[in-house]
Amino acid sequence: MKIELEHANLCVRDVEAMTQFLQTAFPEFKVRGGGVGKQGAKWLHFGTDTTYIALSEATQETEKTWKPYSGAPGVNHLAFVVDDVNSLEKRMIEAGYFNSTVSNAHPHRKRVYFNDPEGNDWEFVQYYSDDPAERNDYTLPDA
Repeated sequence: MKIELEHANLCVRDVEAMTQFLQTAFPEFKVRGGGVGKQGAKWLHFGTDTTYIALSEATQETEKTWKPYSGAPGVNHLAFVVDDVNSLEKRMIEAGYFNSTVSNAHPHRKRVYFNDPEGNDWEFVQYYSDDPAERNDYTLPDA
């Protein structure tokens, strides 16, 4: 059985700012489609031919601001495997995005985290091994 994530759908305050964040992280992503929904809110599909991030413009504010890793229900981060995490990290820092990486002491992977303009955290990981036992090693400090 094949399982893969086709897309994630995010409701955001600023579609353009989120598109810029994603374009910086994934230069190969393109706008697949977009428009205005029934409630007058912008929407955009941004990605490749096979996977994408759907962005929908928020039509209302929430009463509480949710923060990743606060212990409240919600998505702490989305993670993407990339071929060159060092280049991605450099692009993101040069574009002014906040690097929220905490630890990176693992011999078989390097992970970096960045906050988007909405305050969400995104993980980007490069694996240095094809061996699942090494890739999924949780005994080291970075686990």
